[in-house]
Amino acid sequence: MAAAMAKTVVAFDLYGTLLSTESIAQQLGSHFGKDKAASIAAVWRKYQLEYTWRLNSMRRYEHFSEVTRKSLDHALGEHGVSLSDADADKLMDAYDSLSTFPDVNPALRRLGEQSGITCVVFSNGTKTMVSNSVKRSSDLDSSVFKDIITVDFVGAFKPAPEVYKYLAERVDKVGQERSMWLVSGNPFDVTGARAMGMQAAWVDRAGNGWQDRLGEAPTVVVKSLEEVADAVEKYTSDSATRG
Repeated sequence: MAAAMAKTVVAFDLYGTLLSTESIAQQLGSHFGKDKAASIAAVWRKYQLEYTWRLNSMRRYEHFSEVTRKSLDHALGEHGVSLSDADADKLMDAYDSLSTFPDVNPALRRLGEQSGITCVVFSNGTKTMVSNSVKRSSDLDSSVFKDIITVDFVGAFKPAPEVYKYLAERVDKVGQERSMWLVSGNPFDVTGARAMGMQAAWVDRAGNGWQDRLGEAPTVVVKSLEEVADAVEKYTSDSATRG
């Protein structure tokens, strides 16, 4: 138990942080052309997140796969287009075989070599959806992950406090949240983790800088996941020095 509590836990968001959804936009492009597909994909993502926040506010819960399908229909409707059920199902299936961003595997390998660090996946997706995405991704080096932790057990979505509490419980870090890191490309996820006392690295691949004014800023802002390894290694080293 003491050894487990001494480890630094690094929890990675999945979609948009480790795995790129670009292939889904490409599939949309085969139906609607590149420009309209890009717009549909952006609106789809907007409603995918907005639906989770609405459900949290209403204290309701639907599986993320259902939220994702409904938000797709919403985005298509706003653009005045539609897809057959079979084509929509193919888009949903694409979540099971997404590619990684180029910076992912080098960062995971570095973190996996550190005996004082434990890496897990922490996602809004259902356990089945996330497990499929992690295991079936053609190029994700998932061997570093010690667990896949999803919000469906809690019945709420990020950034609800209870999902971060559940994460702490699953990794045996209740009361030790400051030795936990969330790594995410989503500002709302970062501020949710920071509100619970966790460290957080915001992945700013676009280089736009931190603009969120609602919650606490991330511990670090990085443009590459390989910078996360540097930040966590420094934090772990400094913590060991402080004793």
